[in-house]
Amino acid sequence: LLKVLSRIDSILQSPRAPPLIFRPSKGPVQNYIKENGQGCGFEHLPYTIEMWADQLIALKDLHRSLRKLSLELLPWNTKDPQDNSESIRVEDLQLIVDAILEELEHKEKNSQTQSLQTLSAIVSHFQKLFDVNSLNGVYPRMNEVYTKLGEMTNTMRNLHELLELDSSAPPTVVVDTVGKLCDIINKNVTEQVQQLLGTQDIHSIINKLEEHESFFPPFQALIQDLLCLLEISNVDDILPAVQNLK
Repeated sequence: LLKVLSRIDSILQSPRAPPLIFRPSKGPVQNYIKENGQGCGFEHLPYTIEMWADQLIALKDLHRSLRKLSLELLPWNTKDPQDNSESIRVEDLQLIVDAILEELEHKEKNSQTQSLQTLSAIVSHFQKLFDVNSLNGVYPRMNEVYTKLGEMTNTMRNLHELLELDSSAPPTVVVDTVGKLCDIINKNVTEQVQQLLGTQDIHSIINKLEEHESFFPPFQALIQDLLCLLEISNVDDILPAVQNLK
C-alpha cells in the first residue's frame, strides 16, 4: 500500500501533473503534523484522488454534451467508438470539437459562396426586368425606378383622397372608380348634347350636325358681306343700319 501511495505521490509531484490539482497546505496545521510525527506524508492524496474522480465524471458529462451537439450539427456522423466506453479521454473530446469546427468552417464558406451567387442572380434578374444592358446602368435605373415609384405612390395617395377611398384600397379599385366617373361624365355630356339639339336619337344628332354644317358657312359669308356693305363691325348693328336705309 505504501508503494502505491508513494507512486501516486510521485505522480502528483511530477512536472506533468495538472497545475490545478490539490496540493498539501504549507500552513501551521501541516507544520504541526510534521513536527509531531503524525501522518505519513500522504494526507493530501484522498482529496486529490477525490477531485480526480469528480473530474472524470465531469469529463463523461462533457463528452455526452459534445456528442449531443455533434449529432445536431453532424447528424450523418454517428460513429463514436468511445460512446459506450467507461474510459473517456481528452483526445476523444478534442476529435469531436475539431469535427464540429471543421463543419462550421465548411458551412461558412458555403454560405459566402451561396450569398455571392444569390446577389449575382438578383442583379441579373433586375437587368432583365428593367432592360439594363450593363452593370454600370444598374444604379441609375434603380434611382429611376425609385423616383417613378415615389411618383406613383403620391398619385395613388391623391386619388384615394379625391375619390374618398380607403388607403388600403388596391389599384384595381381605384381604376374601377375612375372608370365609373368617366362613364357618368360621358353620359351627362351626351344628355346635354341631346337636350341642346332637341333629340334623343344619335342618328338625329348626326343629321342635325350635318344641317348646321351646311347652313352656317353660307350664313357666315352673308353676314360678312352685310358688315362690309353697311360699313359696320358689329353684328348687332346690322338691323339698325338696314332700318335706316328705309
